Amino acid sequence: MADALDIRELHTIDEMVAASGVFEAVWGSPDGGMPPNLLRALEHSGNYVVGVYDGERMVAASAAFFGPPGSRSMHSHVTGVLADAQARGIGRALKAHQREWAFAHDVGTITWTFDPLIARNAHFNLEVLGGRVTDYLVDHYGDMGDAINSGDESDRLHVAWHLASPVPTPDAADVVAVVPIPADVERLRVDDPDAAARARREVRDAFHTHLAAGLVVGGFRTSEGYLFTRS
Repeated sequence: MADALDIRELHTIDEMVAASGVFEAVWGSPDGGMPPNLLRALEHSGNYVVGVYDGERMVAASAAFFGPPGSRSMHSHVTGVLADAQARGIGRALKAHQREWAFAHDVGTITWTFDPLIARNAHFNLEVLGGRVTDYLVDHYGDMGDAINSGDESDRLHVAWHLASPVPTPDAADVVAVVPIPADVERLRVDDPDAAARARREVRDAFHTHLAAGLVVGGFRTSEGYLFTRS
């Protein structure tokens, strides 16, 4: 269904207002942390700011900025899809668009962060795209205060997607440890907040234990969890 959508680079302040409105609707907080003036500044300085249109209506938006000089990387900071446009393959289409945009701008690696407890994101980022987890970041953004993250610590995994050499899911024989996560932590936060908080701490502790032992995250398998291998 993503074929019926149009991904466009944004340039005008009206387009930035519309994109900021998408982020506000998705995160349930004023401007979703991405006010129009910030999006305008990112675009004007040559960074990646796009909207996804269904006809003339913007249903998703994404923004990324270049990494350190010499790294040939960019950091995909935020992507939001309106609720009524989800399950249409927009996330996959945006990543394909980012990949082509990156190659056209001499970028070989795209990085981003995601909540390690969100199973569908782990599946997409690691199983589908072949991203590599490079760090576990404890309460990375502090108290975010939006409708999605409020009341939870903002632990994040940092991922590097090497565009020319994605990482395949490791063979079972190479997996030396597995860290499972809840199948639907977002529902768990509503039904049993204490259990969700325990899951956060358990996953954090397990990651730190395995990383301190010299293991690396080799991938993710939906039926099992994070797969750790020897570096």
